[in-house]
Amino acid sequence: MEDDLISKKQLLDLTGISYGQLYRWKRKQLIPEEWFIRKSTFTGQETFFPKEMILSRIHNIVNMKDGLSLDEMADKLSDKASFEKVSLTAKEIIERNIVSTTTLRKFGKSLGDESKYTFEELVHLFAVDRLLSAGEMSMEEAELLFRTLQEKVSRLESGSWELFFVRKMGVSSFILAQAPAELWFDEGVRLVSKMTYADLIEQLKGKLAYKLVE
Repeated sequence: MEDDLISKKQLLDLTGISYGQLYRWKRKQLIPEEWFIRKSTFTGQETFFPKEMILSRIHNIVNMKDGLSLDEMADKLSDKASFEKVSLTAKEIIERNIVSTTTLRKFGKSLGDESKYTFEELVHLFAVDRLLSAGEMSMEEAELLFRTLQEKVSRLESGSWELFFVRKMGVSSFILAQAPAELWFDEGVRLVSKMTYADLIEQLKGKLAYKLVE
């Protein structure tokens, strides 16, 4: 899906970073080599990136660069195992602005509960909150999404699933598939949103990285 990609020119214009910064971060392994995707266009070869992941990664780098060296940031952002060990209370989730109070009240534990949320629970809450905050789904649809994630994700290989949110004639459905997935829909189906586990993790990293530093 072309909407999943952003060109290098669009990326530099949108984020305000320079060509030199982008490739310096690449050399320092802050941005993975595989995110630089070469594609043929009518003007020749052009570089594209996975849109959600590169925008989230640059946001994280910019927010962290004043407190950490480039090498330290590379270690933090690439250490998936450390992120997966993170657990937070409801209070910490709100303080780090990971999800809204509304989402946490509806789908989480009591706000005063000191119980910890696991990393996977944070991912599920974050996915629901992202679509709710964007105004892309109703609370009833959010309940369906949350149940789907809780009941079905464990059947898929960790770290490699994609979620498709579709509507047909006003009826909503959520489709979970092993990534990378190619789905074709009939003309009556509208793709409202697509999310991948990798995208969600990348967006969470900046908020969770500060937990790892403490």
